[in-house]
Amino acid sequence: MKNTLLLLLIVAFASCKQSTEKKITEQATSEEVVTQDTASKNYPEHISKVFEAHGGLETWNAMQTLAFTMQKPDGAEVTTTDLKSRKAHIEMANHNLGFNGKDVWLHSKDTTVYKGKPKFYYNLMFYFYAMPFVLSDDGITYTDAEPLRFEGVEYPGIKISYGAGVGESPDDEYIIYYDAKTNEMTWLAYTMTFFAKEKSKKFSYIKYGNWQDVNGVKLPKAIQWYKVVDGKPVEVRNEVEFSDVTISKDKQDNSFYEAPEGAKIIE
Repeated sequence: MKNTLLLLLIVAFASCKQSTEKKITEQATSEEVVTQDTASKNYPEHISKVFEAHGGLETWNAMQTLAFTMQKPDGAEVTTTDLKSRKAHIEMANHNLGFNGKDVWLHSKDTTVYKGKPKFYYNLMFYFYAMPFVLSDDGITYTDAEPLRFEGVEYPGIKISYGAGVGESPDDEYIIYYDAKTNEMTWLAYTMTFFAKEKSKKFSYIKYGNWQDVNGVKLPKAIQWYKVVDGKPVEVRNEVEFSDVTISKDKQDNSFYEAPEGAKIIE
């Protein structure tokens, strides 16, 4: 059941954003660019408080590699992401999926047909998992949003929008709702415009709150997708749990993210 619902979410989050890198000289590296963008940017007070409640951008920016495991019906799925280049490697029971910085690739271990969408899935769960820090990327505008009231509690909102030409779907919108006492992120609302290519008024909702401290960064143990009625979350639809979480200042060798022999490059 979890696997089926998760596959449905792949389409719903088809337009996940990647970090926008600035033009650089031949001597500079992509790792340096991400650090410079976030280090020099002045963030509004409300989103700064959220980042700080989760360990702070200084701690996040010092990290190089994030990895976590999700249990699927056919076995464990291990996602590893380079936090600077956003290269990815996903180890599945029957397939490996990755992004080497240029191409998305898929490697089949047997004759099992991969039913997902590789270009959408390779960074899908990373973006959900690495909230709120992935919303510190360049090209983002932060504004106040109407608070979300859920079960008698009011959560202040921060609306995230993208500049023209940023990412595949700059018309996508996100809203972080946070705990007014702790400043911890509690909800993520998001729209999807990848297929329609126009703004959407339909928000999906994910609930956060089951946090753990990993190397100084507050990361989720689990996240929950909610059913939405009249534009508001009402009850849990699906939960995804994470285990064996690591975030480190150590980098994987670049070869770890390259397509292995026999892999298919996804066009």
